[in-house]
This record gives sequence, C-alpha cells and structure tokens, in this order.
Amino acid sequence: MAAVLGGGSRAVLSHHSAAALWGIATSRPASIEISVPSSSGNRRPGVQIHRRPHLPLSDLTTHAGIPVTTPVRTLIDIARRLDSRRLERAINEADRLDLVDPETLFDALDGYRGQPGVGPLRELLGERTFRLTDSELERRFLGIVADARVPTPVTGMRLNGFKVDFYWPHLALVVETDGLRYHRTPAQQARDRLRDQAHTAAGMTPLRFTHAQVRFEARHVRETLVAVVRRLEGAPGAADFDDPRWAGASKLADR
Repeated sequence: MAAVLGGGSRAVLSHHSAAALWGIATSRPASIEISVPSSSGNRRPGVQIHRRPHLPLSDLTTHAGIPVTTPVRTLIDIARRLDSRRLERAINEADRLDLVDPETLFDALDGYRGQPGVGPLRELLGERTFRLTDSELERRFLGIVADARVPTPVTGMRLNGFKVDFYWPHLALVVETDGLRYHRTPAQQARDRLRDQAHTAAGMTPLRFTHAQVRFEARHVRETLVAVVRRLEGAPGAADFDDPRWAGASKLADR
C-alpha cells in the first residue's frame, strides 16, 4: 500500500506484485511493482514503476483495500515472464480461487489483441478451454472407439437421472466429457461428483475425458479406454465382444 500511495492517486499494484496479492504468484517478487500514468510516479528504492498511460479503468480494481490490476490484466502482464508450466499454475490458481475461469479468460483475450502476454495465454489456453460441438465430439470419440476396436457405445442416453455422453450397457461403463482441463467451478464440480456417485452407486464405472483430450490426446484416450474395457470385460457377468447383443446395443438409445 505504501508503494501504491507513493505512486500517486492513480497508481495500482501490478504484474507479479498484483499476482502475489491475488494469491496466484508462482514466486516471490524481487521488488514491488506498480503501474502509473506516464505523468506521475517517482523512483523509489525497492519499487519498480511501469508507466502506462493507456491502462483502461476496466483493468483496475481494489483487493484487500489495495488498488490493483484485475485478475485478467494481471495474468496478461505476467504471462510473457513465465514458462508454460508456471503460467498454467497461475491460471489454475486463479480458477481455484474463483477469480477467473479459463473459458472467461480465453474469451477476454479478444479485447487485448496485440498486447504482450496475450500470445502465450492464447497458445496455452487454446487447446484447453474450447468445446467441441456435440456432433463433432461424438464423431471424434467414436473414431477413437473404432481405432481401439471396442464395441460402439450408446450415445445421449439418460441413466440414474442424468443424460450421459457415451454408455456401454453390457459393461456398465459410462464415459463423460468435460469442456475444461482446468478446475471447474465449485457448482460444476459438485454436480460432476453427484453424477459419478450416482453411476457408481448403481454399480457402473464412470470415466471422464476432456474435450481437449478427445481432440488432441487421442492416443491417451484410446489406451485408457482399452484398459478399462478389458478390465470390465473380464469381470463376472460381463458380455463378450462377440456376443450378438452388442450389435443391437445402440438400439437402447431409442427407448
């Protein structure tokens, strides 16, 4: 606060110091960083001043009583200084603390085109926040299923009070897909747990992949699916892949 007050009436905490205040810093800042309009702010020991005459008011807020850049602006400011691992950690923390979720952050980048830090964030978030359309997701996932040489699942069926993405009735296997690789919101997490618990209580095996894994990590999805299916195939009461009932399994979707 002393550094901000010393920077003038329009000074705000920024960059790594803002990240530390928000609780998303990946390391301790070497000095206190503030941003000020170009016409104000005097050099002070231990304080790094960024002169930014065009920083919009929408990028400024107050946290813990201290004027500071918003979480989105802060992540943009620190993005070019961090490697992808540390940047991902900062984004995860911002999501965990409900400061900004990855999808909202990705969408917000459109308003900062050409600014330093946007490129690394866009590259990192691009594969993680998008959602495939239902038809595209189904097409890609069923392609993985075919490559894995496992039976075709039922799609869009309701089980235990929930609509499921993919279901193998004779193995009691449910596959769900999530749009985010990062932490989902508390409400989404609670509903996901409730869904998985309902399926488990009914004697089923719930399995989750993200849309990004289906799109960009097909090999991992295939290998995981094969391992789970083979394990369930050997369980007592499981149907054999050559069982003629598999051929009509997809008809269950119409019931």
